[in-house]
Parts: sequence; structure tokens; C-alpha cells
Amino acid sequence: MSAWLVGCAAPGGSAPGGHAPPVPAGYEAWFGGVIDADISGRDWDVIDYSQRLIEEERYEEAMEQLDALMARNVMPAFYEAGKLYERGIGVEENPAKAAELYGKALELQSAIHGHASLHLGRLYQEGRGVAQNDVLAYHLLKQAVEANIEQDAEVRLAELLASGGENVEADPEMAKQLYERAAAQGDSKALEALAKAHSPGGWLEEDPAAVMDYGQRYAETLETQASTGDTGAMLQLASLYSAEGLLGDQPEQRVRWLRQAAEAGDVNALARAGREMVEAGDTAGGMELLEEAAADGHVDAMTYYGEALLEGSVGRPQPVLAERWLQAAIEAGSVDAQVILGRALVEGEGGLNDLPRGMNLLEQAAQQDHPLALAQLGSLYLDDERVAGQPYIAVDYLERGHALGHPWATQQLGEAYLKGRGVAQDPARGEELLRQAAERGQSGAMRLLGEAYLDEESHAFEPSRGEELLRQAAQAGDTTAMTLLGEAYLEGPLPEDPSQGIQLLTQAAEQGDAYAMVVLGRAYRNGSGVERDLNEANRWLTRAQEAGHESADEALTYLQRDLGAQGNIEALVAAAEDGHPGAMADLGRAFLNGEGVQQDQGRAEYWLGQAHQAGHAGAGASLGRMYMDRGDTERAIEYLEAAVARGHAGARSSLGEAYLTGDGVERDVERGMELLTAAAESGDPNAAFLLGEAYQNGDGVEQDAEQAERWYRQASDAGAIHARVGLGLALMRGDGAIAQDVEEGHALLLEAAEQGHPGAQASLGREYLRGENVEADPERGANYLYEAASQGHRSARLSLAQAYLSARGLEHANQQQALLWLDDVFESEGQMAVETLRQLLTDEEALAAAAEVEVDE
Repeated sequence: MSAWLVGCAAPGGSAPGGHAPPVPAGYEAWFGGVIDADISGRDWDVIDYSQRLIEEERYEEAMEQLDALMARNVMPAFYEAGKLYERGIGVEENPAKAAELYGKALELQSAIHGHASLHLGRLYQEGRGVAQNDVLAYHLLKQAVEANIEQDAEVRLAELLASGGENVEADPEMAKQLYERAAAQGDSKALEALAKAHSPGGWLEEDPAAVMDYGQRYAETLETQASTGDTGAMLQLASLYSAEGLLGDQPEQRVRWLRQAAEAGDVNALARAGREMVEAGDTAGGMELLEEAAADGHVDAMTYYGEALLEGSVGRPQPVLAERWLQAAIEAGSVDAQVILGRALVEGEGGLNDLPRGMNLLEQAAQQDHPLALAQLGSLYLDDERVAGQPYIAVDYLERGHALGHPWATQQLGEAYLKGRGVAQDPARGEELLRQAAERGQSGAMRLLGEAYLDEESHAFEPSRGEELLRQAAQAGDTTAMTLLGEAYLEGPLPEDPSQGIQLLTQAAEQGDAYAMVVLGRAYRNGSGVERDLNEANRWLTRAQEAGHESADEALTYLQRDLGAQGNIEALVAAAEDGHPGAMADLGRAFLNGEGVQQDQGRAEYWLGQAHQAGHAGAGASLGRMYMDRGDTERAIEYLEAAVARGHAGARSSLGEAYLTGDGVERDVERGMELLTAAAESGDPNAAFLLGEAYQNGDGVEQDAEQAERWYRQASDAGAIHARVGLGLALMRGDGAIAQDVEEGHALLLEAAEQGHPGAQASLGREYLRGENVEADPERGANYLYEAASQGHRSARLSLAQAYLSARGLEHANQQQALLWLDDVFESEGQMAVETLRQLLTDEEALAAAAEVEVDE
């Protein structure tokens, strides 16, 4: 250390190994020189006397003594006077005057030369009273270290060399040596600095053991100071045991030192101890200390105590008492209390509810640029339900809050840009703002940004990034993010992960997220990601309904229909009696068809009528079809027209078919085609099939192959197998608008037959028997006819019966006789009858008879 000190820069020059440029011109007098031999013993006596006067607070007399010495250029007098001006003892604090006096004390060598160097170096290091000058600070502090004075000189110089300064080169190793010298003497600042230097992100190599060692030694020095009643040391000890402290989060130790500081009379410690105890779980003890500090006039204690009372930290919320303390804090100048009370009044927290007054308090805080007040006002003015929506005013508040660094304001501003509320829509700007808020831990921003990345229609679609952000938000406790992520795992766009999806949804639902309950109920109803369980679905959807989620009613209606189909008609009856239109319609159809209940036309008509009056389009359609079947055409048309007016595609299809065919109503081809086209265009497959049939056969319209094929295919693509059969027959036969294409027609019929469609099986059976469009294959034809006949297909049964009877010489038996015979064969003979029928179909006359029967698809 001595070698280093000697080798460093001397006045007016720079030696090898120096860390800074030479001493700036004009300041050379502070460095070097000879000891002033003119300071006599009597002068030192006067210095000692002036110090005693200062201790006795006789400041004017002390200054008179020092002024007399300074008039004779006695260096220590300048130094002593400088200390008085630096600290404001007996004179008004004036660091500039102190710097001037310290400089005078350095012009000649004396016993106080090192001390004056330290004090003046500290002022230049901090920029107090003088312009900050790291080069001068470096030379002055080095000079103090050379003089071997108090450890503060080493600590100050180490601080400068640890990270370097303006025109001062960093030297971590030298800084470490200086700190260690001071630490060896028990210097608390050096011990603290070394512990921080070895911590993560410090300027020395990370070393947890060193952190603990230096931290413990630092704590010991503080405990020594605390034992003398030093409340500052007690507060520093409390900080050591905080979550960010060197010795880790130790609530008991932290509260212990805060309580000691409070008992020593530090009202700030009393307030802080109360707050720490509340946050650590000792709410009763903490509230007691907060109340005491608040009663002593501590403004922050009043604020936090009022907030804790409002939240019901101990027992129920106490809004009256909370408001009293918050109001007292406001009168004492607390802007935080204005915001806490203002937010409570506008949000209805703790039983308080006064929107105009709350907004007034928030406006007052906003005028003082309180970031949370600005963010809260922005939220209010964007909420059309709370106040008259004024998005442009909201954006102004949010811009100010964002500029002050409040992440919630940044989040809301980002959402405004994303959606174009109060500003021109700018997705890029919105995403950037949300990203900034997310980086600052704002879980709502992570969720919004994650949701944007999962939007398949957005230019920002990036599912992996969306998954990452939603997961971070979920881990931060954002239940909406849990729900969105769980739903994305179940329903896309993320890769399917049912178990993860159900886990997240369950977690969110158990924390009260109503939409999670809906999605979870839907999953259990449909068996998505879990085994289908209608009772579990009912439990979650009922909870969602009780929580007021708007989509729960509709989801329950569908569920109740499923429960009713399983015999649990009570749920459906209860929902219908509660006035749910969908449930009433489902119950009416249940009575109409005898599903889950005994068939009852009167009750069916009643419940369908109730649902129809409540605006349920499907109920009107069901009533229309019911009256059409009864032959009451006039009433049927009335209900079907009402259902059509409400947009029911199925009613359009039924009514359109009636008008097209004139079945029960005066034929109106134009009206029928109009209704069928509208229904088909809205996705009704039966309407599309009927249009295909009409254009194929020229039923009321001119034959049109293009239109016929278009509608057949649309119905087929929508899952209507009978439309696939219709198109297959049209292509196979080539006897309508569509040109013959046996290969495609055969393929379509085969596909439908394999799916169990009896009409397709019957048609293929006949085709294989005839051998006109496909190669004859009697055995295969017999198999298809038998499969169709087994499902009750009339013409297939007739084909089999006629084949058998013809082979027996009964060519002219009527259909009724044939079908009665076939029923008896199916019921009594089983597999033997099947084989017999197949064998008979090898007879040419039997084949011809079977092939002559027209197949009714």
C-alpha cells in the first residue's frame, strides 16, 4: 500500500501506475510544502478553547477565537471553521464556504493537513458546495490516506476506485485492499461495501461465503452502535434482515430491531415496525404499533393504518375509522392517503362509495403528479360503465402516468394504442408499451401481450411467445392469464396439452375466475381433455352462473339438455321454470318426443309456446313442424315464419321445402327457393341438400348441373351423409342435370355405405345385382341389401322379399305380403336365414325381381 501511494501522481505530474491525470492547474498549493513552524503552543491552546466553547454551544465566542487565529493565517483555525460551516453548527450551513476554508487550511503543511484533505475531497466527490470533480477528489483522498488519518479516507478512496469516476481509472483490486484495511479496523462502511461487492451484480467475484462473513461482521459493528442507543444503527440492522438485505429475509430479526428503535423513541421506526409486522402476519401487534405512531402524528403511519383498517387486516373492514385516519393524513399533506381514500371511494372498497368525491381526491393527487392517481383516473375515464367514457382525457392521464414510470399506466396506454381508444390505433406502439409494462412485472400487461401473440388474425401472431408471457402472468397470480392459457391448450392455437389445460383452468376456477368455470364446465360436458362428466360440468357451470358470468346460462342450457337425455329431467325442468328460453324449448321438445319424460303433446305445446314467447327461434321452428305434422298448415306456417324472422336456419329449410313442394301450403317456388337459399347460405346442410335435389331434378326450377353439384357438395361437406348419397346417385345414374360419372358416384356411395347409411347400401346392392353401371357381383349386392334391410330400409327389404318369393314362383305377391314374410324370417331364422337369402340371389329370376324394386333412399 505504501509503495502504491508513493508511486502515484505527485503535484503537477503523473507517476507510473497513477489512476488520474495530474493535479489540475491552480490547485498545486494544496499538495506538498513544509510544516508551518509558526503554530505555537498558545495557538493550539486557543484551538482547544474554541472547541470547548462549541461543545458548550457558545458559538459566537468560538468563532471570535477562530477568526483571530485565521487573521494570523493559523491553518488549523481554517479547518475548524470549515467544519462548522459544513455541518451548520452555530452558523448557517454553507458547504461552499466550508470548501473555501478547507482549501485555505491546505495551503501550508500542518497537523490537520490530512484531515482537511479528507473533508475537502469528500465535498468534491459529492459535489457539495463545489462542482463535482473526481480528479481533485482522488488526489485529496489519496493525500489523506498518505497521512494515515481516520479510516474514512481509505473507504472514500476505495469507493472512488471501485467503479472509477470521471477521468479516474477504476482499480477494483486496489479498492478491495483499501476496504480490507478499513474493515480490519472494524469500519462498518468498509464491511458493508465488501459484502455488497461480493453479492450478485457486485464489482468483485460473486462469493456467498464472503457476503455472509462481511455481512455478519457488519451486523456486529452495528449491534455495538445500537447498544449505545443509536437508532440509526438499529434501522440499518433491520434493513440487513430484509428480503433485499445482505443477511436475507428474516422477519423476526427485522421486527426485533425495528421495535428496539421504536422503543428508543424513533417514531419512524415505530411506524415501520408496525407495517413490517402486519406484512409478516402479526397483524394485531402491527396494528397496535401503527396506531401508536399515527397518534404521535406520523403521517405515513396514519396512511398505512387507515389503509389496513379499510382492508380489514384485523377482522372486518372499519371504513369509518379508516376514513378518519386517511383524512387526517391528507390534512397533514399525504398525497398517498388521497390516492388510497380516492380509490376506495370510486371502487366501493370497504363499504365506502362516493364516486364524485373519490374522483376529486384523485384529481388533486394527479395535479401533484402522483403516478397511481394518474393511472387510476385513466382507468376510470376508459370505463364507460362508471363514468361517461372520455378516452381522450383518459389517454392524457395515462401518458403522464407512463412518463412517470407507473407500469399500470403503461399497460393501459399500450392497450389503448392496441385497440385505438382515445388515440389512433397503432398496434406496434401498443405492443411496445405492453412489453415495457410486462418487463416491469405488470402481470396484466403480460396477459394482454400474450393474448395478442395468440391471436391468429393478428400480424403479431407468435404462439410460443404468447405462451411464455401468459405463463409468466399466471405464475404472478393473474387468474385470467391462467384461464386463457388453459383454454389455448384445450382449444388452440397452442399445441394440445389437455392435462396442463385442465390443471390451469381448475386453478383459476378455484380462485374465483368465472370464465374459467365456464370453460371447465364446457370441457367436462364435451369430454375435452377430461373424461366426460355431466355432473362435474353442472357443478362448474352452476358456480359460473352464481358468479354472474354471462355465458354460463347458455352453457347450462346445453348441459341440461344432455342431462335430460340421460334421464335427469329435474335440472331441465328447474331451468325451464326459472325462465331460461333454451331450457323451456328443450323441455318442450322432450315432452314432444318422449325423451326422458312420458310423451305429452299438451305439455310439449305449452313449454314450446313459453319459449317461443320468450323469443326462442328454435321453439317456433319446433312448433311449426309439430303443427305441420298435425295438418294444421295455417298455424304451422305462422310459427315457421316467426322462426324465420328470428333467423332460424332450420325453420327456413322447413318452410322453404313446404313452399317448394306445396306440401300443406299453396306452392310458391320462388318463396321456397329464396328461403332454402338463405338457410343453405347460413350453413344449414338439409337446405343445401334440398337445393341440390331441386336443381338436379328440375323441381320447380330449371335443371342446373353446376348449382346442383354445388349444393350437394356443400351439404356433404357439412356432414350430411344423405347429401353424399344424393350426389353419388346423381353421378352414378346420370339421369338428371349432373352428367354421369360412375367412378366418382360409386366412390361416394361406397363411402356412405361404409358409414352405415341404409339408402347408400340399398342403392349399391341393387347396382351390384343389376350390373349395368358397375360389374355385377350378386354376393356383394346381397350383403348390402341385407345390411340396409336390417336397418329397416323399406325398398331393401322389398328387394330381398321379392327375390325369395320370385324364386318360389310367387312373382306377383304384393308388398305387404312380402314384408310380413321378411319380418318373420328376420325374427325367427337368424343367421341361417341370411345365408338362405344370399343363396337365393344366385337365381337369375330372383336377381331380376330384386333389381326391379325401386330403391327409396
